[in-house]
Amino acid sequence: MSDWTRNLPDAARAYLEGRRLDEVECIVADLPGIARGKAVPASKFARQEFFHLPDSIFYQTITGGWGEAAGEEGFIEKDMILRPDMETATAAPWTGDWTLQVIHDAYDRKGAPVPFSPRNVLKRVVGLYEAQGWKPVVAPEMEFFLIARNLDPAQEIEPLTGRSGRPAAARQAYSMTAVDEFGPVIDDIYDFAEAQGFEIDGITQEGGAGQLEINLRHGDPVKLADEVFYFKRLIREAALRHDCFATFMAKPIEDEPGSAMHIHHSILDAETGQNLFVGPQDGDTDAFFYFIAGLQTHLPAALAVMAPFVNSYRRYVKDHAAPINLEWGRDNRTTGIRIPLSEPAARRVENRIAGMDCNPYLGIAASLACGYLGLMEERRPSPQFRGDAYEGEGDIPRVLGRALDLFDGATDLHGVLGPDFARVYSIVKRAEYDEFLQVISPWEREHLLLNV
Repeated sequence: MSDWTRNLPDAARAYLEGRRLDEVECIVADLPGIARGKAVPASKFARQEFFHLPDSIFYQTITGGWGEAAGEEGFIEKDMILRPDMETATAAPWTGDWTLQVIHDAYDRKGAPVPFSPRNVLKRVVGLYEAQGWKPVVAPEMEFFLIARNLDPAQEIEPLTGRSGRPAAARQAYSMTAVDEFGPVIDDIYDFAEAQGFEIDGITQEGGAGQLEINLRHGDPVKLADEVFYFKRLIREAALRHDCFATFMAKPIEDEPGSAMHIHHSILDAETGQNLFVGPQDGDTDAFFYFIAGLQTHLPAALAVMAPFVNSYRRYVKDHAAPINLEWGRDNRTTGIRIPLSEPAARRVENRIAGMDCNPYLGIAASLACGYLGLMEERRPSPQFRGDAYEGEGDIPRVLGRALDLFDGATDLHGVLGPDFARVYSIVKRAEYDEFLQVISPWEREHLLLNV
């Protein structure tokens, strides 16, 4: 092995042991969270310190269109400098040859981080915490559906047929039998994760037909976002091996629950390691309440980042395992902000708002940004909610357009995430939303064509 491969993370070195590395995928996440980049021969990767991609990859909509988000120089597609973070080097075990993936960070010509690169946005937010002497810790939960192959967008999505030969049934939450239905896919997910060096904390069946949840162990926000980014590709590849699809759409199937990316947060003192949410007698601290208040105050404006597509808002339906408001409660899954049962040292705040369709870097960054603003503003939250929060009124925007309006006016949030990011993100999402509004849906053709 060449010198650079000797310094790889343990899992990557173990994957290559006794094998010749053929290719390296140099990747970066765009705004929707799609992996963009180049695949290069291993011999070339060993000789290069960086490579180039145009900054326009961050101006692209989910449909492949372009937002008019270029700066004063105009849409010249200037090159960014992409440098590898070798700590992210990991296997691509589904490929036909021996391949590594490496996440790259984006810099401009002067060496400054590109402000609208999602990974840089998250690093910026984590840096604000570190400047206060705090260490944020997160633990994401990933929900997704395994579905039958869907080759025609005009056809409704169908649940996957499991090993019993019957389509997956809904309302089987936490059923081990339901998990066993998809055993071969899950086995490959575990195998791929092990090859990539990722630790899965658990896999459970959720309430939807063929809906699963993977929990990851808590840790550094950037590292965990990297893992979610990798996991989404890993899971899709495992599904394709078994002639099915994995989807992270927030609401893929009508009348079924949607898929969330619940985010658990705690904040540690960087020097002592003490959880800032826990007081001397294991009681709740002011910081604990400030963080909750930050989520309550700023999540509506951040929703356009955590629910980034028109489909995202179909998930927020009463009694469908998704919150409809920003109440907070202890051990209460009907509230948008939940305090799970835990030992005092593990006290944390769970954001149940974010959808699984969001970019993991941006979703975690936006959630931490809301909590950070709460800590700095020192506001108090509303009283703890007791009972069924679905009985209350909804205070979450119901459409992307309204969420973008709130985001555009949130100057405090822009200051944390970065003004340049906020500008580019809004322009790209508005272009995407405008394109959607030109689409005539089956509902319109069915009910309006001959009746109005």
